[in-house]
This record gives sequence, structure tokens and C-alpha cells, in this order.
Amino acid sequence: MATSVTLQRRSVLLQAVRSFFLSRRYLEVDTPVLLPLLIPESQIVPFCCEGRFLQTSPELCMKHLLARGCPRLFQLCHCFRRGESGRYHLPEFTMLEWYHAGWSYLELMAEVEELVRTLAGNPDDFPGLDRQGNLVREQRTVALHRPWSRMTVDAAFLEFAGIPAREALADGRFDEILVTEVEPNLGWEQPLFLYDYPVTLGSLARPKKDDPSLAERFELYICGIELGNGFSELVDPEEQRRRFEREIAMMTGRERQVVMPERFLASLAAMPETAGIALGFDRLLMLFSGAGTISEVVPLAAEEL
Repeated sequence: MATSVTLQRRSVLLQAVRSFFLSRRYLEVDTPVLLPLLIPESQIVPFCCEGRFLQTSPELCMKHLLARGCPRLFQLCHCFRRGESGRYHLPEFTMLEWYHAGWSYLELMAEVEELVRTLAGNPDDFPGLDRQGNLVREQRTVALHRPWSRMTVDAAFLEFAGIPAREALADGRFDEILVTEVEPNLGWEQPLFLYDYPVTLGSLARPKKDDPSLAERFELYICGIELGNGFSELVDPEEQRRRFEREIAMMTGRERQVVMPERFLASLAAMPETAGIALGFDRLLMLFSGAGTISEVVPLAAEEL
């Protein structure tokens, strides 16, 4: 149950996030939550509502705005995903999502570092931070000074699981190995960017020019917890259509009808080269607060209603 102190910390962090992006000339947007269709994503199950869907991410709407000429956007919003509950998951959660035209995932990683380090700049507000603005969790200190660690997906699989990532993917064991053997080891000395995923695991990400089998995608890990998923955005409508077709094929037979998002695909032709990321606001607040679960830092948990 959230206390008044917890609510105060949440308010402080929300305002600090907004200040960071507004100081960098980002435009804050507030897009619809109830949508007629979603981006096809086989790993995410939405909530249905009167023939529509509660958003699982603001990505579809924000990319429409990018295509209309808005080069820097951010949004703090509620997202909804069925079947997601646990220490670090809630079916309704707060997402911080932002996009910067003209960037790749490399510039975006640098800005993620700046964001988190800036938010940690007032350690007196958060019991999960020490006097130097570093994270402390499970009696271990995670240094937030730059530069943060970076490790390719393949290097991480080889080091922590003894298997190449592509072999794990071919065996259908990628997700299992990632969760059980790789993720728990990431981001304990300092935050870590896990990057260059197999392209089949980056449905909306641009392929690397020097190795099209990999996607320009990264995930941010702190204390073994995944906080953000970012990438250089794919802006090729035909390639995106082919990827969506594969996603839809994997979703065939499920309880909801999946529709190709034609207007979204049409808008990609006008969208500039862009990098974007979705970051779990509640998870970041959980770490800053020294809380054990995400439920401790939301105003009201579902079981309290």
C-alpha cells in the first residue's frame, strides 16, 4: 500500500522526468488510450473494451505524430497488458516513452544515461540512492557515473549461459535462457545496455547495416531488472509489413482478430530516421525508492480496490 511519502516520491520523479525532457525541447503529448487496433505483437496480450483495445504502448499514436513533423516527443501514460503480474509486472502500469528524429540507438543510449543520472541527482528524495547518487540494492552499490556498460546479446549468452544467442534462438530456448541465466547477472556494478538482438526479435527495429541478421535494439538493465526497450526505428513500410505478417501468423487462432494497421504503415513513408524507447517508470521508481516490488510504488494496487 502506497503511503503519503511514497506518493510524494512518485510526484517528485514525475516532475523531474518532465523537466528533463522539456529542457531538451521535447514536446509532451497525450495520445488516445482506447484504440481501434494495435501494432501486431505476438508476445503481448491486450485488454479488450467495447470492441476496442486499451493501449499496450503509445507507440502507434506517437509514430503517427512523428510522421506529421513532430521531431521530439515524450509521453508519460498508463498502459495495459493482460497476464502481466508479479514483483516487477502489473497489468496496468506507467510507461515513459520518447522519440528523437535523426538519431540512432547509439545516441539514444547516451540520453538514457543522462536521464537516469539526472533523476538521481537529488538522492535525499529517494532511500534507494546513496549520498553520491548511486543505487543501493541488496547491499550492493550500482555506480551511475558514466560510461555505463554495454554488452552484445551474443556476448552475454556466451558468458552467462555458454551458448551463442543464435543457437538458443534456433532451439526455441532464447527467452528461457535470457530470463533464467542472463538477466539476473546484468547491471549490478553499473547499469548495462544489452544490445544487437537477433533481427527476428526486433519487429519494429532497423537492421544493422553491416550485419542485417541483427537489429539495432537495446534493453537497459539495472540490478538484473529490465527497465527499457529501445531501438533505431524501422521506417521501411514494405519491410514492416512483412514483419507484421509474420507476427500475425504467430497469432492466428487466438481469441482476438488481428488487423494489419494500414494507416500506420502508410505513415511510415513520411517518418524520418528516428530512435525511440519505452521505459518502465514504476520500475525506476521502485529502484530509486528501495522497494521490493512494483506494487509498493503505485498509488493503489488492484487488490486495494
